[in-house]
Amino acid sequence: MKKICFKNNIPTANFKICNNLIHVKKFLKKTKFPVVVKADGLAAGKGVTICKNREEVFNNTIQIFKGKFKSSKKVILEEYLEGEEASYFLIVDKNSFKFFGSAQDHKRVFEKDKGPNTGGMGAYSPAPIINKDLEKKIIARIVKPTLRAIKKEKNFYSGFLYVGLMIKNNEPYLIEYNIRMGDPECQVILPRLKTDLLNLIIKTTENKLKNLKIKWRKEKCMTIVLCAKGYPGKYKKNVRIKNLDKVKLMKNDFIYHAGTKVKNDQIFSSGGRVLNITSAGRSYLKIRKKIISLIKKINWKQGLYRRDIGWKVVNKNASN
Repeated sequence: MKKICFKNNIPTANFKICNNLIHVKKFLKKTKFPVVVKADGLAAGKGVTICKNREEVFNNTIQIFKGKFKSSKKVILEEYLEGEEASYFLIVDKNSFKFFGSAQDHKRVFEKDKGPNTGGMGAYSPAPIINKDLEKKIIARIVKPTLRAIKKEKNFYSGFLYVGLMIKNNEPYLIEYNIRMGDPECQVILPRLKTDLLNLIIKTTENKLKNLKIKWRKEKCMTIVLCAKGYPGKYKKNVRIKNLDKVKLMKNDFIYHAGTKVKNDQIFSSGGRVLNITSAGRSYLKIRKKIISLIKKINWKQGLYRRDIGWKVVNKNASN
């Protein structure tokens, strides 16, 4: 991905792909701190560390070189971009692409965006930071050059394309691509979709997206992740979740199971992020209050969640 950006002038953070400590030292000579260390491969949302000094960079890179994440022993070092993260989604076929929603999530485990990175502690959609002007820049500078580059390589792509962005002074920079719907962003985009999802998928596989109009509900949507205490570090598994059958869900409320399993007709935790409690409505503040009331009814003593999801867009004196 970073090589495609470099070749096609797609705005992204300056970077170096490192196979050893010599590469790491070379990059550090030219870059200011903090520096972002990324594992080149799947890491369950935990492969990114923001390092404040050389010692932190070396500690993290050595761990990755030694195989901390089984998917790769390569490291990408990046300059740190100060700004606001946002996710911009597309559905793509060989001939065209369509907008498929926007969202913002919260990566840090604790409130006020503190603590280690996770796979995501909650999200909301749409993302107000993505205005019409910014959207034009995202498409012209990032999306179209990427799809052109892929076609040039004869690698046609069909499916969901998740554009992970950093927004700095109303300018978009590409952080990552995912060739899937994100988690927990997917949970807040799909409840807003009016168009039949299966029909969309069929049209994509047939390369007939161009003439299809995707319709959206007016409601906003938010999800809060109920995770196991200790996540993303050590946490207990196989803990029973007792009260799910007592929770009454209204039309716009959903509970997505992420890290659960059924044993003897009872629900137990089986992962770090256990449940996504999701709701849609007109006001982010009211939606959040509704979700928290549902979590309190679940009353899972081994669970942890953030009460401040959507803090950037929630203002008690406004319609948000």
